[in-house]
Amino acid sequence: MSEKPFIHPSAHVSDQAKIGSGTKIWINVQIRENAEIGENCIIGKDVYIDHAVIIGDRVKIQNGVSIFNGVTVEEDVFIGPNVAFTNDYYPRAFNPDWQISETFVKKGASIGANATIVCRHTLGEYCMIGAGSVIVTDVAPYSLVVGNPGREIGKVCKCGTRLFNDLVCPACGFDLKKVIDQA
Repeated sequence: MSEKPFIHPSAHVSDQAKIGSGTKIWINVQIRENAEIGENCIIGKDVYIDHAVIIGDRVKIQNGVSIFNGVTVEEDVFIGPNVAFTNDYYPRAFNPDWQISETFVKKGASIGANATIVCRHTLGEYCMIGAGSVIVTDVAPYSLVVGNPGREIGKVCKCGTRLFNDLVCPACGFDLKKVIDQA
């Protein structure tokens, strides 16, 4: 039995948006037409989701996030407070012919608070972006990326624990070497 989505009375959700069962949409959220939000998501206070954005199942979007047209977020992604996504690689207020540049956030990725994700890039499966980072290149799966510009400083497990030389998680036993060998 599917649970109806919860939409706070102050939220503005287009009738043309698709909202999955069990999803919770909180105070002052705006979700535009043709956006697709998966099942069992949590959309925090003051989030803006532009038209035609696609959000997968079990995604948690913290307060104050802006996700613009051209962004696709797969399932099990965490987006920290005040993360900003861009969608115009050459922004000019006077350019009537600007084009949307796509961004992809793959399954299980985590993006820390106040990070900026510059468009035209892919964030790989289970990567972790540190708080305040500015992402200007693609991010490899299972990578730990920090700074401005963002740079890889290590690898992380599916559970989020930092991995070291042997690439075996001390918390859950996940072996990243096996994943790499199968690729």
